[in-house]
This record gives sequence, C-alpha cells and structure tokens, in this order.
Amino acid sequence: MNIKRVFGIGIGIAIIASFYFIVQLNLNMAVLSMVALFALTNGLRSKTFHDQGLVRESKWMKWVSLFFVVAFIVLIIVYRII
Repeated sequence: MNIKRVFGIGIGIAIIASFYFIVQLNLNMAVLSMVALFALTNGLRSKTFHDQGLVRESKWMKWVSLFFVVAFIVLIIVYRII
C-alpha cells in the first residue's frame, strides 16, 4: 500500500474523530485527536517535501511532526488513557 494512502487514511480518521469528540463535548479527546492530526499532516508534508527534493524543508517538517508525536504521547499519559 502506498505510504501517502496510509497517511491519508490516518488523517481522515483523525478528522472524523476530532469532529466527533467536539460534537460530544469531550474536549480532552478532541485535543488528543487534533494533535494526532497535526502529527500525521506534518509527517505527510515532510514526505512530500522530500519527494520534491526540498531537503531542508523536509527536515523541518519531520522535526515538527516528531514534536507533535511527543505531545501526543505526553497527552496520553496526562489523560491516563493507557
């Protein structure tokens, strides 16, 4: 399966989850799903920049994506979901 398709499916799921939790007024889970959305979109943007030959921008987006991954893990620990 194409990596961009996998990212697209993950982004779609995160968008639906964010919207669902906002409607349900479960803001903790909404923030968690939005952070996951940011991590996925920045990861996809990093891959796209790398494919276009924009190495510096690709590295920047990779680090931004990793920041959101760490934030996602911290939020999971703070919300005690695990």
